[in-house]
Amino acid sequence: MALHTVEKIGGTSMSDYRSVRDNIIFQPSVSSDFYNRIFVVSAYGGITDKLLEHKKTGDAGVYAMFAKEREQENWLSALQALRSHLEAINLNLFGEGEILEEANHFVGQRLEDAQSCLEDLNRLCNHGHFAIAEHLATVREMLASIGEAHSAWNMARLLKRDGVNAVYVDLTGWQSPSHMSLDERIVSAFEDIDLATQLPITTGYAHSETGLMSTFDRGYSEMTFSRIAVLTHAKEAIIHKEFHLSSADPRLVGEGNAVPIGRTNYDVADQLANLGMEAIHPKAAKGLRQNKIALRVKNTFEPEHTGTLITGDYVSDSPCVEIIAGCRSVYAIEVFDQEMTGDIDVFDTAIMKVLRQLNAHIIAKDINANTITHYLGVNLKNLKRIMAILQSQFSDAEISQRKVAIVSAIGSDMKTTGMLAKAVKAIAEQEINVIAMHQSMRQVDMQFVVDESDFEVAIKALHKELVEVHEHGRAICLAS
Repeated sequence: MALHTVEKIGGTSMSDYRSVRDNIIFQPSVSSDFYNRIFVVSAYGGITDKLLEHKKTGDAGVYAMFAKEREQENWLSALQALRSHLEAINLNLFGEGEILEEANHFVGQRLEDAQSCLEDLNRLCNHGHFAIAEHLATVREMLASIGEAHSAWNMARLLKRDGVNAVYVDLTGWQSPSHMSLDERIVSAFEDIDLATQLPITTGYAHSETGLMSTFDRGYSEMTFSRIAVLTHAKEAIIHKEFHLSSADPRLVGEGNAVPIGRTNYDVADQLANLGMEAIHPKAAKGLRQNKIALRVKNTFEPEHTGTLITGDYVSDSPCVEIIAGCRSVYAIEVFDQEMTGDIDVFDTAIMKVLRQLNAHIIAKDINANTITHYLGVNLKNLKRIMAILQSQFSDAEISQRKVAIVSAIGSDMKTTGMLAKAVKAIAEQEINVIAMHQSMRQVDMQFVVDESDFEVAIKALHKELVEVHEHGRAICLAS
């Protein structure tokens, strides 16, 4: 029988070491036994943005600067500024002294090695026989790994200072003489660790011969976390975040109205991930679900709260909405062509090829006789590229774009008469125009496309109608 848990700590939480130590490592619920746990840590908040590019705004980090122009004064200046930032984090954590020197040497060596690699690659690709594009995926992974190596090494060293037998587990493959699969790397790293007496602090990035980022991009740490849980046969997987998984964003509906979700299933987690509110990446969740490992999402700053338990088989006791969620800054791209009628699959296939090439995240999709509309989570730069390609390929079509928001009601069981009608009525009473609406036959979510300016009002209206006014239903669905 499994005795240990595998626990992931997010970047925002990692930036507050004292809270992580006191609320997670030393939390009263685990008594004096710090062990039989494996921790997988993210980079400190904002660091991966500086290494790659800003996740939300797209502003260039070291990788983006190198990939776009390879002008050394730009990416090198960004790398040097990053080093100063990381050393400032170290100073805040360790204070002056010998440990600070160790910490700065560790991360400084990684940055210097990365700089040498980029300089060598730049020189190589100035030769006509070598193309930079063939190496950018490797560069991206190399740079991303520095953030997790920095935070994991620091946390292990801090915990040792504070009396815990912590062990730094480096899965980054830095200067590794051989390539191996993700599973092989994990098994090799943990084979000599005694979980009863040692507390592994593991890098969220793990190097593999196929590359994690090509499939998961910034979700790579969740895949590492999932595979460690599966391969070590954990009894439970736990994610520590800076907030609860609640019935809605408390900042929108009010602290007193939003409540933590006590139970839900992996299906609901998938719907949230589709909206960009990941409890866990769907592909990472797949391994946990298949191996019947429950996932618990906890709030770092409320350690006594049991959090949200996610399992594969949970269904609410009665049909209800568990969470109101959504996303702003969604771009709707509509392609209308009367020639589609009867051949819509041909158009759909061609459009999908473009979206896949540019890694556009499709949140929802509409099709009728002569129109295909995709609702995309992309930045403005990618949107312009998509529009340009579509307009060149479909010169006879009418192609338009519109910035919208999507608001969704989600639940493990929403199969009841009248719920959709209540949702539409709640939105209409706020004089909000529903631009489009989606509900599948499985009835686990309802999506409403509205103007971006109506996003907050729509969230509040749906939460009030479908969650708040049904006090008894809420107690069953959300607090069980």
